[in-house]
Amino acid sequence: MPEPLPVDIGDWVALRARTHPDHVAIECGGERLTYATLDARVGAMAAGLRALGGIEGEPVAVLAGNGVPIAVLAHAVPRAGALFMPLNTRLGAAEIAYQLADSRARFLVATGEHAAVARAAAAEAGTGVEVLAPGDARWSALEPLAGATTIDADVPHSVIYTSGTTGRPKGAVLTHGNFAWSAVASASNLGVEADDRWLACMPLFHVGGLSILLRSAIYGTTAVIHDRFDEVRVAAALRDDGITLLSVVATMLTRIFDADARPFGASLRSVLLGGGPAPMPLLGAAARRGVPVLQTYGLTETASQVATLAPEDALRKLGSAGLPLLTSTVRIEVDGRTAAPSEVGEILVAGPTVCAGYLHRPDATAEAIRDGWLHTGDLGSLDEEGYLVVADRRDDLIVSGGENVYPAEVESAILAVPGVEDCAVVGLPDERWGHLVAAVVVGTVAPDALAERLRDALAGYKQPRRIEAWDGPLPRTASGKLQRHLVRARLIEAGGGARG
Repeated sequence: MPEPLPVDIGDWVALRARTHPDHVAIECGGERLTYATLDARVGAMAAGLRALGGIEGEPVAVLAGNGVPIAVLAHAVPRAGALFMPLNTRLGAAEIAYQLADSRARFLVATGEHAAVARAAAAEAGTGVEVLAPGDARWSALEPLAGATTIDADVPHSVIYTSGTTGRPKGAVLTHGNFAWSAVASASNLGVEADDRWLACMPLFHVGGLSILLRSAIYGTTAVIHDRFDEVRVAAALRDDGITLLSVVATMLTRIFDADARPFGASLRSVLLGGGPAPMPLLGAAARRGVPVLQTYGLTETASQVATLAPEDALRKLGSAGLPLLTSTVRIEVDGRTAAPSEVGEILVAGPTVCAGYLHRPDATAEAIRDGWLHTGDLGSLDEEGYLVVADRRDDLIVSGGENVYPAEVESAILAVPGVEDCAVVGLPDERWGHLVAAVVVGTVAPDALAERLRDALAGYKQPRRIEAWDGPLPRTASGKLQRHLVRARLIEAGGGARG
């Protein structure tokens, strides 16, 4: 039997600039860029990046908040032959420096409000990183770079850093094919309408936000970008701006409902809800307001969604993440065997949306992707009907305000402080943010002094909001594994949420 022919993909923006140049591609901060205008800006920026020399196949880091610059760069960097590497704008200079050094990036493009931390991170990385501005004057006289009509699906598009519970972040390499197949899967589930307007109020440096931008270009629809999440502004957009699709986490949707009790526009046809199962009161509120909520499960390593629960199943399958999408195969593994229905084990995913691996990390790639199966590290089960139930997000992952916080990374920073002998970091329930970061510490350092030391070591959303001294040894298994669930239970019993 002959080998299947390779799949080629064209430059998405260039294609849409040819097919319907006057359709609005991006709406952001008062600007409305048609596909023709976006293509011109992407071409100019890609030419400038290419003129830097030697960037083909290399990561180009981008430090920018939601806005037109990062939206243009998301298309321009791959058009120049490089890997788009968005950086979390909430990270500190030391955390960014680690990602620059680990990725071996030589160029960092930063918008004005992030220029200072970009330069500090570049200096600390010690890898000769050059900091550039999106509108660098040296690019203006160059001939715009046209988008390719064919791009091999296996050509890398982006590098997005994601941490495992073992600590240090790794750069997941996502290909053009990963994003294209993810768009196909989403379209098969949601459908695509010519007047679709997908609101991106989550950060574009996360795969969930970036996927909105790229899918819209693939479909030829409109991405509406908010510079940050503001529940009042989002509620107004849902009511007045013709928004058809929205992606948020449960705590964000709760805040939107609390901010505005008036009906939303009839145009809104789906709200994708990530970050874990939706609580029953929220689903009830959505049903009363006629808001179709689709609970989802996805990962950076799969270019976003893996499974989605349809609105009609929201109550019947409460707590489920839904059925695997068209391009994803999900398997639950227990001790090397396929789990029985409803048996909890590790979630494995296979399909064309699974990433190419981790940048410069062949060992981590080989450990995570085996025989085509991505071992997610998440626990879950498949019921008799094939619906996925996620038991925990990467074991002890903390999701706070839509941001992922990995306990091992915070614990590493705490253990670096003199006077700390041992520590454990867990998430505690919080009505506003979903979860807040809490830490217990064994040693002689005072909680207030520890909090002060951590301010410069960790991004704000990773800072423990509750720090307590722990008497005696922390609970561990016979093999020495920290039992965070016991720590979490004790803190909740003692008083629940944040203090101070």
